[in-house]
Amino acid sequence: MSEQPIIVSASPHVHSDRTSKKIMYDVVIALIPAFLVSVYVFGASAFIVTSVAIASCLLFEYGIQKYLFKTAVTITDGSALLTGILLAFNLPSNLPIWMVIVGSLVAIGIAKLSFGGLGFNIFNPALVGRVFLLVSFPVQMTMWPTAIVNNTNVVDAVTGATSLGLIKEGLLFGKTMTEISPQLPSTTQMLFGFTGGSLGEMSALALLLGGLYLLYRKVISWHIPVTVLATMVVMTGIFWFIDPEHYANPLIHILSGGAILGAFFMATDLVTSPMTKKGMVIFAIGIGVITVVIRLFGAYPEGVSFAILIMNAFVPLINTYFKPRRFGAKIKAKIVSL
Repeated sequence: MSEQPIIVSASPHVHSDRTSKKIMYDVVIALIPAFLVSVYVFGASAFIVTSVAIASCLLFEYGIQKYLFKTAVTITDGSALLTGILLAFNLPSNLPIWMVIVGSLVAIGIAKLSFGGLGFNIFNPALVGRVFLLVSFPVQMTMWPTAIVNNTNVVDAVTGATSLGLIKEGLLFGKTMTEISPQLPSTTQMLFGFTGGSLGEMSALALLLGGLYLLYRKVISWHIPVTVLATMVVMTGIFWFIDPEHYANPLIHILSGGAILGAFFMATDLVTSPMTKKGMVIFAIGIGVITVVIRLFGAYPEGVSFAILIMNAFVPLINTYFKPRRFGAKIKAKIVSL
């Protein structure tokens, strides 16, 4: 009688009775508040970009798996759906549809399936698609619709710079934060979503609600999001304290751009983040530091996407040096000492 072989599958490995599919759909549920805000602000264009990103990610995964790789089709596991949503959340609502499709192909075909599919990809697929589009089509990817409430209390969307873009451009031309501040959205506007940026960067409050839902459901732990945001607060706070006329305060850095979206929904990806809590903290500190360095001293006003992808590359090294203790290792050591 032959023994059943032990099959060790790829990550994510979750000590829970929930499947990867259930976890993926929990993340989708957590993103609904931010999606509703984006539709309210940008209307049909936000719905169209998100729908196209989702549909194209699902179709590319189905087509590549069925006809190119001839393997089992996994579009029902929720990973391609989530990739489509996160990709859309990193795009302007006015991006041409064909570019959204190209970004989906890169995210699914190159960043995910070329590595073997879910559990084998090294980098976050949605961020790879986003960065590819940013490098290939920088003009279209930096024409941000800005939410404006008109005299009739209706939200209009016009093209403008993001808060981080306004700060970067103003400082570049010799302005001080005192001169730039009147052009920036208020804290209330940043919280509720009346700012410029990607679809998923609009409402900090909606993203925080989604993040708290993931923590409540224990889909993610607090180590990565809290450490990323705390690192950004400390670093930007030091520069702001030293020279408040040439550096924005930490609150602007946290509520603007992709800080909250990246910290809660992309850096916490089960496949591309470290296994241990110590590893997660090191990983998150790296993301926070790189993000701030790019924002303050780099050519781009935003650095979250680049920071997460750079730290994704270090995850295997982090896992090597911060391995979980082997089961029974402590007991064995005590027996040897006796």
